[in-house]
Amino acid sequence: MSLRFNYRTANEPAFRAMMALEQHAGGRIKDKVLYELVKIRVSQINGCAFCMDMHAKDLLKLGDYADHILLLSVWHEVPLFTEREKALLELAETVTLISQDGVPQALYDKVMEHFSQEEYVDWIMGINTINSWNRIAISTGMYPGCFN
Repeated sequence: MSLRFNYRTANEPAFRAMMALEQHAGGRIKDKVLYELVKIRVSQINGCAFCMDMHAKDLLKLGDYADHILLLSVWHEVPLFTEREKALLELAETVTLISQDGVPQALYDKVMEHFSQEEYVDWIMGINTINSWNRIAISTGMYPGCFN
């Protein structure tokens, strides 16, 4: 694999816009562990190696979450994740694959058992942000370590 080009320097205004979105979403979401789990799960679905690598390392800086990373792709089959985490991981998967089924009312209701409307919007913004990062990374050929 090879990096096609460095989008950060090729279009600095676009990079700054993405950073502003990331700063907004990251600043609003209080549960940093769950935010990293969402970023990793969405990156798994989208097949973004660069983002999976980055956010797995970021999560490990927050504590001993190796089991969470290893079992994230099968989160619904293990008791490691809380009901709150499971609801949000399901929302992240559903929003990432939104063209398949939209966001069913039952899922929305499940998520709203754990989050306020304001938090729901914050999470949607966070999910959209990592989906955007994935698309930038994949389309420009980014891979783990490509900027080293």
